[in-house]
Amino acid sequence: MSSATTPTTITTITPTPSSSESGCSWVEFAGNVSGEWDGFLADFTNDGKPIELPENVVPNAYREWEVRVFDWQTQCPTLAQPDKLSAMYKVIKLLPTVGCEADAATRYTIDERTIGGEENMVYAFAYQSNGSYTAVWENPKGLELEHCLINPRDKESRVRIVQVVGVEDKKLVLKNVKVFVEQWYGPFRNGESLGGCAIRDSAFACTKALDGSQVSGVWQRSNSVAAFQGSPNGVLQEFVPVDGMQNLVREEENLLLLPKNLWSSVTEMQDEGITCCEVGWLLEPGRAITSKCIFSINAELKEVVTSSYIAAPGPGL
Repeated sequence: MSSATTPTTITTITPTPSSSESGCSWVEFAGNVSGEWDGFLADFTNDGKPIELPENVVPNAYREWEVRVFDWQTQCPTLAQPDKLSAMYKVIKLLPTVGCEADAATRYTIDERTIGGEENMVYAFAYQSNGSYTAVWENPKGLELEHCLINPRDKESRVRIVQVVGVEDKKLVLKNVKVFVEQWYGPFRNGESLGGCAIRDSAFACTKALDGSQVSGVWQRSNSVAAFQGSPNGVLQEFVPVDGMQNLVREEENLLLLPKNLWSSVTEMQDEGITCCEVGWLLEPGRAITSKCIFSINAELKEVVTSSYIAAPGPGL
């Protein structure tokens, strides 16, 4: 984890809660997040190196050919109830196969998670109508910060970046990062159909990482916020747009650079007494989106912020 007194320079321009927001958009969120999301998962160390799959799950043919495997093929059937604040999804890892053997795909693990309702498992969950969300999950070793970002120009394309962090003496320390690159393949069927050879994405763990110079420098951003500390609104909250724009200078050295034009950072801002856990997606040169969890000095979640960025004239661009 990087530690700095001032990791970024921020100029705030009159941010206030937007009065134009029309209330809860859970119904829209449920419609956009539900369905069969298939793709690939890659795990990375806290310095950005891809983690190879365990030898016992790799077919003998790959080992004989000395082919190393770093990506899981995954399914993520998701169902949100439009008439009540609850949802569930499963992360299904499929055993690697040789060639195109969709019909022979075997499930390796299934991780089912529930949001809201009587069986709620999530610590905090913030959502937007387009299907993007940020979830904080507790586990015995710390926290999982799951950031789901939707491509604004293609609602059937998304990434989920999970920051696995430990809590050591009330400090957040990045342990590893999981990256899911997923496409929407149809309505919810509880994982009964496989994308198989129809998967529109491909393995990415060992592809080129983001060039940090593309996201460093001066940017302008608009924010939406979900405040959790001291809030009476409960575990599930909708992001509320904030009026105004902010100028920000992003420094490359604070970023963990990942493939697929993604990045992650966990930064302690000592002067403000907070730790920011952020992920970002460079959609194209000069355009990016981010999700950020902000924790207090006691490692308690204060708020979640999602932002849209456009490049502004300045050094580094």
